[in-house]
Amino acid sequence: MKPLSATLRLQFHRDFTLDHATELVGYFASLGISHLYASPLLTARPGSMHGYDVIDPTRINPELGGEPALRRLVEALRREGMGLILDIVSNHMAVGGRGNTWWLDVLEWGRRSPYAQFFDIEWNSPDPLLEGQLLVPFLGSDYGEALQQGSIPLRLDAEHGALYAEHYEHRFPITPPSYGEVLRLSDDAELRSLAQHFDALKTEPAPYQTALQLRAELAKRLQDGATRQRLEAALGHYDSTTEEGFRRLHGLLERQHYRLASWRTAGDDINWRRFFDINELGGLRVERPVVFEETHAKIFELIGEGLVDGLRIDHIDGLANPRGYCRRLRRRVDRLNAGRPAEAAQDHVPIYVEKILAAGERLHDDWGVDGTTGYEFMNQVSLLQHDPAGKAVLCGLWSETAERPEDFMDEVRQARQLVLTGPLAGDFETVAQALLQVARHDLMTRDITLGAIRRALLELIVHFPVYRTYIAAQGRRSADEPFFQQALAGARTTLGEADWPLLDHLDRWLGGEPLRSLPPGPARRIRRYACVRFQQLTSPAAAKAVEDTACYRSGALLSRNDVGFDPQQFSAPVESFHDECLARAEHFPRNLLTTATHDHKRGEDTRARLAVLSERAEWFAGKVRHWRQSADALRQELADGSAPSAGDEMMLFQVLLASWPPELAADDREAMGDFCQRIIRWQEKAIREAKLRSTWSDPNSDYERACHEYTEGLLLGEHCQALRGEIAAAAAELAPAGVLNSLTQTLLRMTTPGVPDLYQGADFWDFSLVDPDNRRPVDFAARRSALDLDARPEHLLSRWQDGRIKQWLIARTLKLRLAQPRLFTEGRYLPLKVAGEHAQCLVAFAREFEGSWLIVVAARLAAALLGDSPTPQIAAERWGDTRIQLPDALNGVPLTRLFDGNTVTPKQAALHARQALGALPVALFQITINSSGDQQR
Repeated sequence: MKPLSATLRLQFHRDFTLDHATELVGYFASLGISHLYASPLLTARPGSMHGYDVIDPTRINPELGGEPALRRLVEALRREGMGLILDIVSNHMAVGGRGNTWWLDVLEWGRRSPYAQFFDIEWNSPDPLLEGQLLVPFLGSDYGEALQQGSIPLRLDAEHGALYAEHYEHRFPITPPSYGEVLRLSDDAELRSLAQHFDALKTEPAPYQTALQLRAELAKRLQDGATRQRLEAALGHYDSTTEEGFRRLHGLLERQHYRLASWRTAGDDINWRRFFDINELGGLRVERPVVFEETHAKIFELIGEGLVDGLRIDHIDGLANPRGYCRRLRRRVDRLNAGRPAEAAQDHVPIYVEKILAAGERLHDDWGVDGTTGYEFMNQVSLLQHDPAGKAVLCGLWSETAERPEDFMDEVRQARQLVLTGPLAGDFETVAQALLQVARHDLMTRDITLGAIRRALLELIVHFPVYRTYIAAQGRRSADEPFFQQALAGARTTLGEADWPLLDHLDRWLGGEPLRSLPPGPARRIRRYACVRFQQLTSPAAAKAVEDTACYRSGALLSRNDVGFDPQQFSAPVESFHDECLARAEHFPRNLLTTATHDHKRGEDTRARLAVLSERAEWFAGKVRHWRQSADALRQELADGSAPSAGDEMMLFQVLLASWPPELAADDREAMGDFCQRIIRWQEKAIREAKLRSTWSDPNSDYERACHEYTEGLLLGEHCQALRGEIAAAAAELAPAGVLNSLTQTLLRMTTPGVPDLYQGADFWDFSLVDPDNRRPVDFAARRSALDLDARPEHLLSRWQDGRIKQWLIARTLKLRLAQPRLFTEGRYLPLKVAGEHAQCLVAFAREFEGSWLIVVAARLAAALLGDSPTPQIAAERWGDTRIQLPDALNGVPLTRLFDGNTVTPKQAALHARQALGALPVALFQITINSSGDQQR
């Protein structure tokens, strides 16, 4: 098997199955991919388009072709020497509906279910209505209203001898000890006799197995049609549209291990952990050994058999103990790897974690993982491609136009308050109640009130600068301490001075004091519980506030608003980029490097073009003012203000400029109609995520309709033809500089320390928007037929619109990676100094391993150098005296440019930009020097 060199991410679903991927393995191999990187393959909710809603972790999803299709894919990969990395979901499962048998068993048996310990449920709720019950917030209306409407009917599953309540797609099992009261209402003597046996389950100490036998007996009797009809007739007594049926069904439901409720109650009353605020995804207690084993059994089987060669862990920060989980996982996969079949032998099983790293934060190096999935690299490249000179103009334009805060962190803090008092209010209350119990266990703090804890806790989380800390028995890790202290300092600026002393207690309770300093017993247990739930709250609070709210409220420049980004940081110098590469080479040399993901808000080439606005800020400001004036007739005045709002309108202009397809003509009505629908779907999501004029839970139909009409008028209306033409022309004017940025980020992803990850379809231009737009079908046939490794770069660049230049660059560079894997995985990273007239417009570095050298040169912030060129190539004379200082070992050594075979001989250890960048705005030079200093061909 090839060493891990480059991955390609595929999103599997019923319309793109494992067999579809098998047909494409040859193409992926020709691109230079060493490993496919698959979205979750375990059985998900029927129709799932992403696979993160797993309902059965014990088998491969039959919608994808099941395990036979997986084996066919692996066989095809092995023929090409390729491997498979699998995305797995350790944090949660899909709940609700009727497909998750573990969840249904918990509903049926409550705490007695063997799966009760699998889900993160708080059975001892302070709410007396929930004591010993599970809140099930899946009703489309209030409980009483749903009963009156008859939308929770009692049903019979005759095949399995089971009774259940139903609400549309949701199934709520009736616990067997309750069957007796239903059976006694039938006109069948045998059923009434069986009712007594079901009644006896109420007092039986271990009723689980007995109930299985009784249900089997009931199913057997129901094979008789007349018996079944009599029992179904008895269910009519539970028709809740009648007064008697309402009373009877309510009484039956009240005796279950769950309490049915409206979906709107979840934010406040939920007593189990969800994935963020999604009711249909229930948190798992994977830190428990039995849960770890049961949820990973199929994964371990696939690794042991040699079918899976690496893992990607989704949402690692949702786990109670990420470090403990990763270390346990590492030990297990290493043991399994040692016993794999010879044909699947490999030295190492890579494990990657999906982790958002904030500014200044590093992944802990004692988890036993190979790194993150690379969101931070996407941010680093983005910072490199933004001109700091544009910040003041663009932020000023945003503030002037949208009348929203200039400071992104102001939006974040407002959004955190919103989510902590709204969709995550129940999770927040759980932590507050736990901290109250911590206070009650100490005579010196027992007078602290719940209200005071709520106030201090809220401000602490509002100012939290990272997703979470990692508290162990010895307390907070030293690497986390600065972030916690930053949150405390921020809380003091917004919390009343009378509550400041409580912050000192929170500092101590939440990891400042080692857990082991407390004696074993209730005080330590409740402190540990408070710490875990606190950490599991700060993570979704950050994600919901930053990624899913503030990034849609703040629009100074949308290319700085993406998953894993720090939007308050507008740009960074080349030196910062080099520092990050050096740190990655030292600590996580196999870290994944991505510039596009299934989670991104804008495709990698959409962002690259949008970043050009930082170089042309004044130009853009003038366009926005003019376009807003020209579109005045499209706007509508509603009771709650202009539609679209000025902020939403400015974001729309940015998205149009950035995602406008190169081949789209402003007068092509059919193609424009397709583009318009994509934009409208993005617009609806953006408006609802911002939560300013509309929300997912309470859509403002008037505002959304007005925004849609505005967009349709702009892109399809006859009266807007001139304005539409201006936007198309502006997008075309930005496009060459955007392509230059795209080629640079593509090359950097493949040559800096780490393992490049290519998102499906991004081998051509990726002008996608947020999901589901970034998961549209990929035309792999066109990509396969277009690949030509021997094409001339100048020819491809002249026709850059078709995307083949990007595909060619990827394939040529990845071919080199496969040929010299150690140069890229173990080679030194040496930043190269750039001097001269346009030094700020280049990034350059070297990679070296045992005498093999690679020189990488790429343009950045080069819109001015391009001028009005229709192609993304800078004329040689424009570089002036700009030059790259080479290592002394390469002084006077001829350098061969990989992409066109031309040779350049540097003088005085300097490589001039006009020499380096020939047919492309990026260059790779390769040289090998033996131990005596002679050049090797």
